[in-house]
Amino acid sequence: MQHATAVRPGFANCLSLGVAALLVAAPTYARPTEQSAEDRQIALAVSLLMEKQHISQKRIDDQASERCLESMLKSLDPLKLFFYQSDVDEFSRNKHELDDQVRGGSIRMAYKIFERFMERVDERIDIALEQVNAEHDFTLKEEMIRDADAAKYAKTPEEAKDKWRRRVKYEMLTFIADDMEPSEAREKLTRRYTSIRKRWDQTSNDELLEMYLTAMTTGFDPHSTYMSPSTLDNFEIQMRLKLDGIGASLRSEDGYTKVHQIIAGGAADEDGRLKEGDEIIGVGQGDDGEIEDIVDMKLNDVVSKIRGERGSIVRLEVRPVDNPKDLQVYKLVRQEIKLTESEARSEIVEWGTKPNGQPYRVGVIALPSFYMDMDAARAGDPNYKSTTRDVRRLLKDFNAKGVDAVMVDLRFNGGGSLTEAVNMTGLFIDKGPVVQVKGPDGRAQRFEDPESGMVWSGPLVVLTNKFSASASEIFAGAMQDYNRGLIVGDDATHGKGTVQQLYDVAQLLFRINKDMNMGAMKLTIQQFYRPDGASTQNKGVVSDVVIPSLTSHLDVGESDLDYALAFDKIGSLSHDEYQMVDSNMVSQLRESSKARIAKSEDFAKDIKRINKFEEQKDRKTVTLNKAEFLAEREELDADKEQEDAFEEAVSNDRPVFDMEDHYNQEALSILIDYLMLLKNNRVAIGR
Repeated sequence: MQHATAVRPGFANCLSLGVAALLVAAPTYARPTEQSAEDRQIALAVSLLMEKQHISQKRIDDQASERCLESMLKSLDPLKLFFYQSDVDEFSRNKHELDDQVRGGSIRMAYKIFERFMERVDERIDIALEQVNAEHDFTLKEEMIRDADAAKYAKTPEEAKDKWRRRVKYEMLTFIADDMEPSEAREKLTRRYTSIRKRWDQTSNDELLEMYLTAMTTGFDPHSTYMSPSTLDNFEIQMRLKLDGIGASLRSEDGYTKVHQIIAGGAADEDGRLKEGDEIIGVGQGDDGEIEDIVDMKLNDVVSKIRGERGSIVRLEVRPVDNPKDLQVYKLVRQEIKLTESEARSEIVEWGTKPNGQPYRVGVIALPSFYMDMDAARAGDPNYKSTTRDVRRLLKDFNAKGVDAVMVDLRFNGGGSLTEAVNMTGLFIDKGPVVQVKGPDGRAQRFEDPESGMVWSGPLVVLTNKFSASASEIFAGAMQDYNRGLIVGDDATHGKGTVQQLYDVAQLLFRINKDMNMGAMKLTIQQFYRPDGASTQNKGVVSDVVIPSLTSHLDVGESDLDYALAFDKIGSLSHDEYQMVDSNMVSQLRESSKARIAKSEDFAKDIKRINKFEEQKDRKTVTLNKAEFLAEREELDADKEQEDAFEEAVSNDRPVFDMEDHYNQEALSILIDYLMLLKNNRVAIGR
């Protein structure tokens, strides 16, 4: 199965609760010490695939070895808070040997690095806990380095202690800025640092293997990764949009597992007792299984305990958010959960005024991803879940209800199935090429609209932002090349123009469909190009009309990633020109939008916020002086702004289209201007 998926920016500490194909025994928390025979087999398979199938056709060599070491250290210690410089120097003496080791099936360097890292974690967390209870002078004019590239590893114990003194002081300031009492702040920080140590202590061999092999493979490009068995399970759940479980998503916060969202129609929703914000502190299996304490347990392990076979019972010990002193035990029956919040959804909204005095009716489709139930499709299920099927149904409904225009919202859509991107594009064009795909041999393969005719032939606006990636860019790029629709949003999309293939490691090793999960290799095997020949790689799809937004200024694009492949072009393909968009029309739309935005108080606030964000983002340090810190936080907290944007990128609980949002209102106003220009230009718009 090919995918045009992007690595979704966001947080790994928020997961949906569902079922794994098999229930995994409770993990034992011993730190990884040596590789297994299975680790060796997987390392051999991954190295073989990289050299034979990756689009670059490069060998795993000394350059890949250096990049592997750099990436591994960055994964473990991105802010350079734990390792000493002497540790890094010691590891670097072997920086040209890692390639030879992996190609021979050895990942012993991963264990050496991780063992040293855990020694440093123990030392540094002890320092942090001391500093939590120390007195800090918040009147001093001092700073903490916040930029990972500007940070340096400590050379001495004294430097390490000072790093952590400043780190704890900074964390204390963030709590003070939120009006938290010092005693509560100390309590929370004690929990936080204790939890950090415990979570690293729970690292499994599979997780270490995934981290290390991915450090090696991402030296080729950012999207080639090894997926451990649990990561593969979660990936497949997201693609098929259904799972068995209680119907809730969880997040980890300072060692506690909290309910992030209740999924409509699930077991928890129907039961009604579990609420957002509740803390789950224990899990028991069946009617009378012992309730196991899950405080400080890694979120992945918590999820594996709560997921289970449909019809089975799980008991949750809960600290309710509205009555934390009254612990409760809720018994729930696991059932199939359909992740409807992640599928295409629609709404018809009214905006503007027609010459007859009636409002324009706009059909909005919110599309969080390009999904397909791969297992059902392979099994020949005629009703398998897919993006194209759902969008076709929504468009037919729009046709029946006589909407004046359609808006496809691809903001925060990180990609998905290449097949679905091609097929969905075909709903908006009559015929012709949608995307070109070039592999290692340099030959380009064209992917055509599989069906003649259009389901929607009227005016189209596509909303994008910097989080719109891969499959989203295939659709948006085709709409732009065909002059079929108007692209509105951030300056450009994410810029991921590569295609990945999933390789089942067990099948590769044993050449048969072994009933076992050894994970999978997600490997970049092709690069895709628009019908006109330009790649979206690095540059993305440039918007016709830009609306000011903070997301456009975040460092989340392909060009911000390490070792991203370069932009290039190939020959264009002959295709229809729908003349629904032209340069003169785009110029007029831009000017009208700029004039509205210039008069908007809401956008004036946005632009001020963006400018302040840029100013703070570029700083290498943050002040630890209380008065200065609070003054800056009063204006803007750049870290919080970026965190909120990432949270929105992975959230599935957004409304289809918030009509109170001034950004959305401007997008609708651009669409209405567009309709008027189409009418004035007398472009034939049939439906």
